[in-house]
Amino acid sequence: MPRRDFPATPHSVAFGQNIINYSLKFSDRKTLAIDVHPDQSVTVTAPPGASLEQVKTKVRKRAAWILRQQAYFQNFLPAPSPRQYVSGETHYYLGRQYRLKVLEDDNESVKLKGGYIQVSAKNISPERIATLLNGWLLAHAKAHFRKRLELCWEKFRRYGMPIPQLRIRKMTKRWGTCTTSGAIYLNPNLIKVSSYCIDYVLTHELCHLKQADHSKVFYELLRKIMPDWERRKLRLEKALL
Repeated sequence: MPRRDFPATPHSVAFGQNIINYSLKFSDRKTLAIDVHPDQSVTVTAPPGASLEQVKTKVRKRAAWILRQQAYFQNFLPAPSPRQYVSGETHYYLGRQYRLKVLEDDNESVKLKGGYIQVSAKNISPERIATLLNGWLLAHAKAHFRKRLELCWEKFRRYGMPIPQLRIRKMTKRWGTCTTSGAIYLNPNLIKVSSYCIDYVLTHELCHLKQADHSKVFYELLRKIMPDWERRKLRLEKALL
């Protein structure tokens, strides 16, 4: 009989302070296989009769190996090209891809026009264009993050939680974090991804304000508030920033 394969679905497991995301697919085979690919993605192929809990148990047992493989492949990933801030360059805003259009003009401005981010400046040096564009993105990040926080917080109102303070902080390895005093910090680069992903980060941090660790209780709360959090997290991590 021909081998049958079924569509893959995103899942994740916690291992210490790490979250291992993987794509799970079922296939006509007798054993479960875990593959770590050069782009650091993980695929789990399981027999049709395997339960999700059995799969997660296996992934947790192999978690240390998975992380070692991902760390190894990290060494071979290409470094991102430095931004040139010239016309035609690609930039992202709220999950959409835009082309940069640089115009020489006495009146400085940054505007969205169709599929372009139009930056006008008297001095069109890359440094000046970068300053104007990044300032525009930061201003929009502050306003948009505040709006999304208010919407996400509504689902936590039942727990008697006050709406937290929102702050922006550049972070190299995190999208967001929170403090015991009740403040949430977001990475300004989140303005480049969709609200679908931004809401995941905010909801994750709001859950931490109620449950500080990554315990089973934390993930039960996260799934209760946002049942599709794994799909959102996977999309976030695949975003091109």
